[in-house]
Amino acid sequence: MPRRTSVTLHCAERGEGVPVLALHGWTPDHRLMLGCLEPVFTTRTGYRRLYPDLPAMGKSPAPPSIASSDDMLDAVQDFVDDTIGDEPFLLIGESYGGYLARALAGARPEQILALALICPLGTAVDNAERRLPDRQAVRSDPELLASLDHRTADQFTALAVVQTPTTLHRTREEVIPGLEAADTRAMARIGQRYALTQPPERGEPFLRPALILTGRQDHIVGYADQFDLLPHYPRATYAVLDTAGHNLQIEQPQLFKALMSEWLDRVAAF
Repeated sequence: MPRRTSVTLHCAERGEGVPVLALHGWTPDHRLMLGCLEPVFTTRTGYRRLYPDLPAMGKSPAPPSIASSDDMLDAVQDFVDDTIGDEPFLLIGESYGGYLARALAGARPEQILALALICPLGTAVDNAERRLPDRQAVRSDPELLASLDHRTADQFTALAVVQTPTTLHRTREEVIPGLEAADTRAMARIGQRYALTQPPERGEPFLRPALILTGRQDHIVGYADQFDLLPHYPRATYAVLDTAGHNLQIEQPQLFKALMSEWLDRVAAF
């Protein structure tokens, strides 16, 4: 199949078997997904995990030809063609990556075995139209925050609902490196055409196992707009996790692992 773009995505790969494609969100890189998903697969063999960097993020370039979310989706489509081919695969997307994942599921409904969405964009793409809770920290640690330099403190508190040494460590390992590596100029260009031309759910319902995880204190994408996605995903589990914001996988790791594991069980039994 002819390539849609000239972009080759950097990718970290783990394991062998059924492909699992994991798409991170806006600004971080593949470490966001690798950090939360590898513990899920520790006791599960037979899966080939693919963690690409989206264009303009991590080590993936974004030339001027990548100027919209449609172009981002095309780059992901090229990655699937080049790396997975026609083989059936599992698809996981976080935040903006969840937005692209929904569109990819619509474009390849027969190839995608199952879909999991972590703090995904909901039905409202424009931030001004989203139904969002007020920003808050459920568990704060003033002494911890006072020990940080201003830049790290700002990066941490921008999203952290649970502010502990553990969540700080994971933020430093899984989130901040991507923030530092992002091509902000390219992202600003792409962000001017942030909405996909075609809504992800424009086609037939996705009838395979799905999972939609949201954070009760997520002030970035919220939790209410995602509920409206359910008619399109009749085999979806929808969960709102309390004491969790936009990085719920870091703030509620045990619940995250349990729900992701149950999703994999449903996929295996489907």
